[in-house]
Amino acid sequence: MFKGIVIDKDEAGYRAAVRDIDEAELPEGDVTVRVAYSSLNYKDGLAITGKGPVVRKFPMVPGIDIAGTVESSSHPDYAPGQRVLLNGWGVGETHWGGLAQKARLKGEWLVPLPAAFDEKQAVAIGTAGYTAMLCVLALERHGVKPTDGEIVVTGAAGGVGSVAIALLAKLGYSVVAVSGRPEEAEYLKQLGASEVLERAAFAAPGKPLGKERWAGAVDVVGGHTLANICATTKYRGVVTACGLAGGMDFPATVAPFILRGVTLVGIDSVMCPRPERIAAWERLGRDLDLAKLGQIAHEIPLAEAIPTAALLMDGKVRGRVVVDVNR
Repeated sequence: MFKGIVIDKDEAGYRAAVRDIDEAELPEGDVTVRVAYSSLNYKDGLAITGKGPVVRKFPMVPGIDIAGTVESSSHPDYAPGQRVLLNGWGVGETHWGGLAQKARLKGEWLVPLPAAFDEKQAVAIGTAGYTAMLCVLALERHGVKPTDGEIVVTGAAGGVGSVAIALLAKLGYSVVAVSGRPEEAEYLKQLGASEVLERAAFAAPGKPLGKERWAGAVDVVGGHTLANICATTKYRGVVTACGLAGGMDFPATVAPFILRGVTLVGIDSVMCPRPERIAAWERLGRDLDLAKLGQIAHEIPLAEAIPTAALLMDGKVRGRVVVDVNR
């Protein structure tokens, strides 16, 4: 038996609770991992609170990030004692995830834990930080250089935004943070933002084209915010879109794309091919200042994950939440 968060939905309603789990309940997989740490992401918040249709089958253990040690394996690439990492692949949605002391997974979903990080640091980065790195790689791939101008990061005080600011600033970019939490301005500047703008300036319907400002963008919000970012991006600028915290709609026109040659790049971290994952984690090992990671993340025990998920959905959680599933 081991402990974990289990989400159920039946005649009694939708609920999440910490309970004992029998190892026989674990789903199919060729690698069993003793989990050291998981985390709370926006998607985990949706799953635990039931505020979004994230969970596709019940019962479900949430937790889209996992770092731990292989306990047993029939997969040729992994052996007992090996440290591994997982982000995405539908865990916590269609397959039991990491907010439990054990997880049984498909070996093809795992990557070896990068030597640059321990388990806690890897989960502090997690899907959010790995997604931020994918955005940075996309900006680089499309030719955006620090000398081209400012990069705007929305949802800046969240996990993706926080890591994106830290990465971009270390790489020499001038970063402008957009946040609905003015009390976090000093935190965002400590991460490397040169300026902090109020979210409200981007949240209302805007013009098809505005004054050119951004050389690039990392957007986690979607909706009017993404449309306004695109409308104010400079000629041949690049906007990376990786989230929908503000809604799934995209109330924009084609004007930025056909008149200014703006590129909108979709970033998917869930099903991202393994070679790109490994490349992103290698770059994180080189380009993320671990001292800033200490500012971005804080740790909670498993029992606090459920109430913290509610705070996360209310926009009251800064940066990254690491969950020690063994305390």
